[in-house]
Amino acid sequence: MDFRSNGKILLTGEYAVLDGAKALALPIRFGQSMKITELADAGRIEWSSLDENGQEWFSAEIRIQENEFQAIEANQKPTAEEKAITTRLLQIFNKCFELKPAKFSNAGFQITTKLDFKREWGLGTSSTLIYNLSQWLEIDPYLLLKETFGGSGYDIAAASHDLPITFQLTDKDPAVFVADFHPAFKNEIFFVYLNRKQNSREAIARYRNQDTLATEELTLKISGLTEQIIQTTNIEEFKILVQAHETLISKAIDLPKVKNELFPDFNGCIKSLGGWGGDFILATGKQEEKDYFRSKGYHTIFDYSDLIL
Repeated sequence: MDFRSNGKILLTGEYAVLDGAKALALPIRFGQSMKITELADAGRIEWSSLDENGQEWFSAEIRIQENEFQAIEANQKPTAEEKAITTRLLQIFNKCFELKPAKFSNAGFQITTKLDFKREWGLGTSSTLIYNLSQWLEIDPYLLLKETFGGSGYDIAAASHDLPITFQLTDKDPAVFVADFHPAFKNEIFFVYLNRKQNSREAIARYRNQDTLATEELTLKISGLTEQIIQTTNIEEFKILVQAHETLISKAIDLPKVKNELFPDFNGCIKSLGGWGGDFILATGKQEEKDYFRSKGYHTIFDYSDLIL
């Protein structure tokens, strides 16, 4: 059995999506595949994770013992990262076992995952894993996400779509709709990898420090900006809307805009994506603006059409 799902870029709604703001998410050309082969040994999982070059970067064996998945310890001493990943894998599979116990009662499985992108890029390693497992087990991916990694679930929605979508949390199921976002000016939009990690928990904590009225007002404003960005037809209006979005989120999480902090002399527009200060940013401009980032040492740059489906 083979499964695959798409990675994501969150263009609008970071942080505010947690409180019901309408967000614009863009599925990307990169994703993660999963190959599953049945084994005779019931309740055993042989796990292997491959990077974008097909090289194994993590492996583990887990087995149901005393009615829960436990790791079968190898002889070598695991690194701290390997221990952390194994712990997370056990958490995921114990939740899968809780939701679909019959799946593991008569067979074991060899599971191999393969990324299309570098895992440090933050383009959806976790969400594509959760979605692929959910498809295999025929369980609710949003529930599995909630019980493991947490988050709004926009990335789960993007994993299953091949077109831009709007995502909005509601009292019931998340509202997900295909968005008519195909900007005529996409040749003036590109993405730059910053090669640094931001502690999203700290930013979320700052965001949560807002009072209820401020949160409600922000949610409405971000939802409105999302609709306007979808409808805009020219790059100058797009830049104005993006800058307004940056200003609102900067105030909400009490962090400086990435342009002010890192690129104050940049001529184009810059927007943070997802967790502020890390992973990718969106920038506007053409070759001269791309060369600006290269001169600063940022060489992982994607044109809009090379990254977005």
